[in-house]
Amino acid sequence: MGHGIALTFARAGCSTSVYDPNSQTLHTLNDRLADSMNMLAMTPQECSRTLARVSVADRLDECVVNADVVVEAAPENLQLKQQIFADVEALAPANCILASNTSVIPITDIMASLQRKERALGTHWWNPPHLIPLVEVIRTQHTAPQVIETMMSLLETAGKTAVRVEKDIPGFIGNRLQHALWREAISLVENGVCDAGAVDTVINASFGRRLSVLGPLANADLVGTDLTLAIHETVLGDLENSPKPSPFLEALVEGGQLGMKSGQGFYHWTPQEADAVRQTVSSHLRKLETILE
Repeated sequence: MGHGIALTFARAGCSTSVYDPNSQTLHTLNDRLADSMNMLAMTPQECSRTLARVSVADRLDECVVNADVVVEAAPENLQLKQQIFADVEALAPANCILASNTSVIPITDIMASLQRKERALGTHWWNPPHLIPLVEVIRTQHTAPQVIETMMSLLETAGKTAVRVEKDIPGFIGNRLQHALWREAISLVENGVCDAGAVDTVINASFGRRLSVLGPLANADLVGTDLTLAIHETVLGDLENSPKPSPFLEALVEGGQLGMKSGQGFYHWTPQEADAVRQTVSSHLRKLETILE
């Protein structure tokens, strides 16, 4: 996520510094940037200008000492993120905006120990961040209004579709919607209604095709709120509503069936098949952006 976020800002003209405690990650930064720029079909001249705006910092203090905005993109671990922001707050300028790219952890929890909580907020980017337009901007009860406005303006200038999240809840907007769908999808397989391929085919070949131009609430208006209500009266009581993860999913993880990275999850994956899916997704996202424009 980090290199894609850096690429987005650098491409928009921002001087960008990148730090990672893993030296190998920093060593491969330019290669990953080059791959992503090729994916975006950037011209050689634009690539050169963009790379010139990205610097690598060997230490955290070098990275943030003159920063106007810091975006953290560390793994999804609360204690780790809290420690990062404690370190960043001690090193960055007093007026620097501090943003976490967490997927589901409440921003208030991450920023709980900051001395100046009013300059902290969440910016949830979607993977890959240089291809997915959306960034959710999450305010806490402490975030100053001007900080929200500044971040919204910065993201929009960088070509992103920024959406305000006014209440800091786990998962924000997108992941709550996405994982509500995933919970029901897993339940269908777990209960023998169909296999994983059928679930994905139904979504890919039906309502998934229109989601990029017709959101669920606009669709409810399209078919009529009366029909929507009638459907809900029949189906909602039968949907999966467990507050805990699926035992089926837990068994996959406990058995080491971790998806593409292990070669087995809901499907069996060879390295070639996994790479083909990644390439298909990237190609689709590029084509979709062109179509929507």
